[in-house]
Amino acid sequence: MSVRHDQSRPVDRRVRVQGRPVDSYPALSPEAERGSVRRITVVGEEVLSRPCQEVTEFGTPELSALIDDMFLTMHVAEGAGLAANQVGVNLRLFVYDCPDDSGIRHVGHIINPVLDLPEPGSRRLIDDGEGCLSVPGAVMTVPRTDQAVVRGFDKDGNPVSIEGTGYFARCLQHETDHLFGHTYLDRLPKRDRKDALRQMEDRRESVFAQRAIRAARLGR
Repeated sequence: MSVRHDQSRPVDRRVRVQGRPVDSYPALSPEAERGSVRRITVVGEEVLSRPCQEVTEFGTPELSALIDDMFLTMHVAEGAGLAANQVGVNLRLFVYDCPDDSGIRHVGHIINPVLDLPEPGSRRLIDDGEGCLSVPGAVMTVPRTDQAVVRGFDKDGNPVSIEGTGYFARCLQHETDHLFGHTYLDRLPKRDRKDALRQMEDRRESVFAQRAIRAARLGR
């Protein structure tokens, strides 16, 4: 998921890592510091359109390395969230580094997530702009609920429950969709989907160039 650049929102320096508050956290997360940049898949590639497989082995070096790589790849692409199939890996896992509407930064990862949304009668749908790192350069309005909870596990197999509101709730829904083989384009009317694909064709090369510049600045 792409970061929303909205200067009208208040900025709060508080940070929650894996759902827990911390006093401070570096702009480039420790995971990203350890990681390597991977190629981000683009809509139309088969890995993005099929449900991902559950993770069955926890605490492995391979799983830790994948998470580290995903954090750095997300950072270089200026993303707020990234699912494993967006780097070509067919596993139920996503990472996030995303603000909510109060300016609180949320950082973490979740494996085999299950999404809980408010009951239909109590849901508040918000129409807001949404982008995707696998639909480079396109932004479209997508309705999402303003609250969401995701339950799953961390890389060591410990249970995790993450609650999001506002833009962070949107991020949790967006990334969980990826793991079922869906992008936000699947939630759009046919005409809007075509518009998003046109935006992508017009802007993708510029987006790729910016990602390459950011990776070079980090020496990656």
